[in-house]
Amino acid sequence: MKVVVLLSGGMDSATLLYKMIKEHSAANVSTLSVSYGQRHRRELEFAWRLASDLVIPHQIVPLDGLQHVLRSALTSGDIAVPEGHYAAESMKATVVPMRNAIFLSVAVGHAWSIGAERVATAIHAGDHAIYPDCRPEFLDAFNVMVKTASDGFVQPQVTAPFVHISKTEIAKLGQTLGVPWALTWSCYKGGEKHCGVCGTCVERRESLATVGDPTEYTA
Repeated sequence: MKVVVLLSGGMDSATLLYKMIKEHSAANVSTLSVSYGQRHRRELEFAWRLASDLVIPHQIVPLDGLQHVLRSALTSGDIAVPEGHYAAESMKATVVPMRNAIFLSVAVGHAWSIGAERVATAIHAGDHAIYPDCRPEFLDAFNVMVKTASDGFVQPQVTAPFVHISKTEIAKLGQTLGVPWALTWSCYKGGEKHCGVCGTCVERRESLATVGDPTEYTA
């Protein structure tokens, strides 16, 4: 089975990539990243390095114009990236409207074009409260849309193996798969090092603390 992995460069999608390679072999896996004008575009460098080290085909889709029409702390310089835990109400500022719906549509179209039967995304249970398009009901509805939109052609299915597990569980799985955490990027602030205080850094620290965290944080 051919699989397209949406690879952001973060620890979740890196773990997903290693999992897909183990289950389907490297010869059947390719990766796709999206440049959407995100302030933390360093993640794209890490996505490329991960794919390159594994000798996996990798493409970056340039959709940088989205930053001008999708306002969020991740795309708009006048909106501050909130600090603290994802449980805080302020973290809603990091929601990029319809981000997963857009990315998955591109990934499914690409999968269709290359004859891949599956698109894998690394959304997980910890995302549910903040991000509407990271919930199981969104995935179910999206797959219905894909089936309708590709009727009579290849119908790639979107799968999310982590949708019911926590980031800590992902970290433990990644550790067993040999994911190189130092080659992953999480921070939303876009600096040279992980800030250590934005929501995704806090979550990274909590999860990797259980397996050994090689990340250098500024705070």
